[in-house]
Amino acid sequence: MGILLKVIQLLLALSILVTVHELGHFLFARLFKIRVDKFFLFFDVGGKALFRFRPKRSETEYGVGWLPLGGYCKINGMVDESLALEGLESEPKPWEFRSKPVWQRFLVMVGGVLFNVLLAMLIYGGIAYHWGVEKLPMKEVDSCLKYSSVGHQMGLQDGDLPIAVDGQELAYFEGSILQEIANGETLTVEREGKRVEVAIPVDFMRAVLASKEPFFAMDLPARIDSIVPSSAGAAAGLQRGDEIIAINGEAMDRLSLVLPKIKELRGDTISLSILRGGAQEEIRSYVDKEQGVGIAFTPPTKLFKTEKLEYGLLESIPVGVREAGKQLNNYTDQLKYVATPEGAQSLGGFGTLGSLFPSTINWHAFWAMTAFLSVILAVMNILPIPGLDGGHIMFLIYEAITGRAPSLKWQTRLQIFGMILLILLVLYANINDVIRFLL
Repeated sequence: MGILLKVIQLLLALSILVTVHELGHFLFARLFKIRVDKFFLFFDVGGKALFRFRPKRSETEYGVGWLPLGGYCKINGMVDESLALEGLESEPKPWEFRSKPVWQRFLVMVGGVLFNVLLAMLIYGGIAYHWGVEKLPMKEVDSCLKYSSVGHQMGLQDGDLPIAVDGQELAYFEGSILQEIANGETLTVEREGKRVEVAIPVDFMRAVLASKEPFFAMDLPARIDSIVPSSAGAAAGLQRGDEIIAINGEAMDRLSLVLPKIKELRGDTISLSILRGGAQEEIRSYVDKEQGVGIAFTPPTKLFKTEKLEYGLLESIPVGVREAGKQLNNYTDQLKYVATPEGAQSLGGFGTLGSLFPSTINWHAFWAMTAFLSVILAVMNILPIPGLDGGHIMFLIYEAITGRAPSLKWQTRLQIFGMILLILLVLYANINDVIRFLL
């Protein structure tokens, strides 16, 4: 059930993102009176679709394809991913994409990316308005951080508390900390009441990626916060609030020990020693190969004193803008590692994306992840690769500079090259998922 919920959430999020992205292209095209032949969620490969319709007196056919790998907006008079060139050798018609000024075509092509960024701002703002923003002050984390081999090699000790990077205070424990450390030269930590300066290696992020382990982790108690219905843990009788203190007779009561052990024992039946209501009990549970025991542990926000910020409707707008901008900056900054061997190995496909969603219904987590994926989609689509929006924008920039568009022959060749490259990247990322699952 947990895996199914993840798949449903991923499909729902991608459907929202693709629809909004293509809507950006569509609305700018219609604004400039460019004819749009088709607007589809998912691909109708072979001309087959789950649903299609054309409103009366409409030039556009709307539908839902059967292949859930994206969507498309077929704009008349444009060399797109379909590589349909019929009629493009003739003189441009007034309603065609190619007949419009460069600046209008530029806005049409950038519209999808723009709408994804706006959607991320809207969602982050909506989250701030509905749920507020909960932050964990760094001082609350105290000395519970444990570091990986990379951290130990650079001179960090378990229990060190990061408090500044290059003199800039780290006020809160949040997801951007690792990127801030990677971009800095000196990390200041608090160690046994004293401030200690630690040099950050130039190849810090590459080393973290190569290690295939988190740079740091909170050494928290292994207390169960929720259980996936119909999971192995639910069948075994585990309950919210149970605290694991041993596995197969081996004492371990911290997440840093419990999580790797459960992963190691996938496919086996294990004995869990738990504390429930002050009494110790023994429970045997199967460890599913895909979802493990099917339990989620209590997060730091429920174990530490956090700061909860509430926002009104108007106040939430700049919060959404700032958060979307922050995520854009962080993700763009991380792209430079993709070209490295370590970064390439960390690429993930649909399995990785699906694993980011909770295995239970949690609307806050769903919308936060959807906003983040909207940022990813915007950044990936603006890359100057033929087949992506950035590739079309690259053609338009070339035309604006030289005064002439690339020939249809070259546009077609580059589109084919770009599509092959993108297909190979998708295959590579999903093969990585399979390898990680098998290992």
